Amino acid sequence: MPPRKAKPRVTPERAARILDILEEAHPEARCALLHRSAFELAVATILSAQCTDERVNRVTPRLFELYPDARALAKAPPADVEEVIRSTGFYRAKARSITGFARGLVEHHGGEVPRSMAALVPLPGIGRKTANVVLGHAFDVAEGIAVDTHVLRVTNRLGLAEGDDPLDVEKQLMALVPRERWTRTTDLVIFHGRKVCDARRPACGVCPLFAECGWPSRQAWASEEPPRDRRAGRVAKPAAAARRRARPLPTLRLARRPALPRSGRPGPGGRGPGRKGPAK
Repeated sequence: MPPRKAKPRVTPERAARILDILEEAHPEARCALLHRSAFELAVATILSAQCTDERVNRVTPRLFELYPDARALAKAPPADVEEVIRSTGFYRAKARSITGFARGLVEHHGGEVPRSMAALVPLPGIGRKTANVVLGHAFDVAEGIAVDTHVLRVTNRLGLAEGDDPLDVEKQLMALVPRERWTRTTDLVIFHGRKVCDARRPACGVCPLFAECGWPSRQAWASEEPPRDRRAGRVAKPAAAARRRARPLPTLRLARRPALPRSGRPGPGGRGPGRKGPAK
């Protein structure tokens, strides 16, 4: 049995090399949420929880047409907001979050989005990830790295971070990546996670980071023989799945009903032999 390949070392140099490769492979990577202001970006980021960016981008034009700023959204009837954002899922909770966020802006910041993590995070609907997105993309202020499910998955597979806690992974990445690349790191890793390093079917065979990746299952996915284990989502091999689909279903054979005896009186309803009468 060949010796198991050691995991690549986690160093700032390796992180920089990975980001350089991603920059070359995905120069078009950017924040996918359409927005014209920090307010719109913050609201769109709140709505993107458990929802695709494409769906959010279909909803927000109508939402911002009705409520173009924080003061308008703060006064909006909750039922009306819920109706507009219904298709994003969890619409009641999200309506409370975005209207609460708008009221917080009006009451504490004059209706304007603040430019610091300390001022943003206490507002309703705003966590550290959302604050990082808003600060980095609306104000070019780097106070951290936004860690979502794509960043968790890709950085764990690459061996840049370890664990499933977003705050812990963010700290690990901030120690590896220089501050001036924090915002760009989020865009590149999320884009790569969506286009190549998929959760269920990663395209390891065409991944530009294959040589840098520390994920043990990458070779199996590259050779189109997905491993059957929990880390790979327990995906069956394509050939085996095809054989199962092509296998004909067994033919069911029903037992023939025995012929009725010719003697004896019919049973109830005339559908079978009844009991014979007493012998005479």
